[in-house]
Amino acid sequence: MRTIGVIGAGHVGLVTAACFAHMGNRVCCADSNAKKIADLRERKMPFYEPGLSSLVAAGRRKGLLSFTTSLAELTRECEILFIAVGTPPTPTGRADLSFVEQASVEIASTLAQMARDRRGSRSLYRLIVEKSTVPVRTGDWVRKTIELLTPTGVSFDVAANPEFLREGSAVVDFLKPDRIVIGVETRRAERIFRELYAPLDAPLVITDIRSAEMIKHASNSFLAMKISYLNAVARICEKVGADIEDVAVGMGYDRRIGKSFLKAGVGYGGSCFPKDVAAFIALAQEVGYDFRLLAEVARINEEQRSLVVEKVRELLWNIRGKTICVLGLSFKPDTDDIRESPALEICRLLLAEGAAVNCYDPKAMDNARQALPQLGLRESPYDAARDADAVLFLTEWKEFSKIDFRKLRSVMKSPYAIDGRNFLNLHALRKAGFVCRAIGRPPEATT
Repeated sequence: MRTIGVIGAGHVGLVTAACFAHMGNRVCCADSNAKKIADLRERKMPFYEPGLSSLVAAGRRKGLLSFTTSLAELTRECEILFIAVGTPPTPTGRADLSFVEQASVEIASTLAQMARDRRGSRSLYRLIVEKSTVPVRTGDWVRKTIELLTPTGVSFDVAANPEFLREGSAVVDFLKPDRIVIGVETRRAERIFRELYAPLDAPLVITDIRSAEMIKHASNSFLAMKISYLNAVARICEKVGADIEDVAVGMGYDRRIGKSFLKAGVGYGGSCFPKDVAAFIALAQEVGYDFRLLAEVARINEEQRSLVVEKVRELLWNIRGKTICVLGLSFKPDTDDIRESPALEICRLLLAEGAAVNCYDPKAMDNARQALPQLGLRESPYDAARDADAVLFLTEWKEFSKIDFRKLRSVMKSPYAIDGRNFLNLHALRKAGFVCRAIGRPPEATT
């Protein structure tokens, strides 16, 4: 059993804390948001993530998972400290590392006080780990900051252990990872990580810290590139009458390409891909490389939002004064996260064109209400579609594929439907009376 501290109770931090406790470690999770910590102590979750609530409850019941607002308390009690704070983008695209710096300073201050209290007794040791997505060389700054503020007698290692957690499947991703990337500087740190992750029986990629930091950005940016590439191909498919779904299947069987992330649609969103792509572009500029390929990936992604609005205009002629039903507001299914959500951006564009927009989402309604108060939020897909001129499916929630399309059509004013994620049976929609459009698919597509 290890004593582990996790700094930050957001998506990454809370999943990390709950999963380490599930693995039998004693874990303390700290966050500066007092209400969030109070809620977590009462087993009230700050966001929706499948399977996470039960893990938190089990960790609390077993006495392995605790929560605090005191980073000093966490630093005193835990040998391994994971920094999982937010790194939001700045206006220039660079990652804002002020929360990482603040955590480093508070850790160092507590370690310095502990060293003074011990007055020469056996030395302290802490393993301080970057878990947040950070640009390369952040580990250097964390080390310099702590070295500057801690006296002789405080022994510590800095390491990088980037997360590869997908919202909506984060618990499974943590407990059954493709690989675990670890950047270390000492054998001691490497040994601790090997023991810590041994129960997961997953491949360990041991590198230096800078390489580990690069792996995270390079991986996310490559996946974003696959999405934008397929969306660009989808644009061509529409012009020549090909079906992007068939094209993707044919590509995916090639082992060199693979089937994952070959899905045309309204583009990527969330808290990772847009931010990581922008940060990687900014990093490249700082070191003197013009990453034009990645800049184009971001541009194509932004265009996909406008493409959907153009499809609405092609069907309705004029958007102003029309009522549009939007089904799905979260950036992907199985989460309530609306950060950088393509669906929400499309809603903004439609509102700007003078449309009334009525929406339904299984989990993201409260967040959407705060982000875009002009939306009409309804209690069911059918309520949202009532008297609508068109319905847009913008998040591929499973329940949307089970909708009674005949009933949906019966409450609408006009028969237009757009599948923005290419996940619906277009034949079933047409059979129910809809005129359908999708991304990169001919109007007569049969599946």
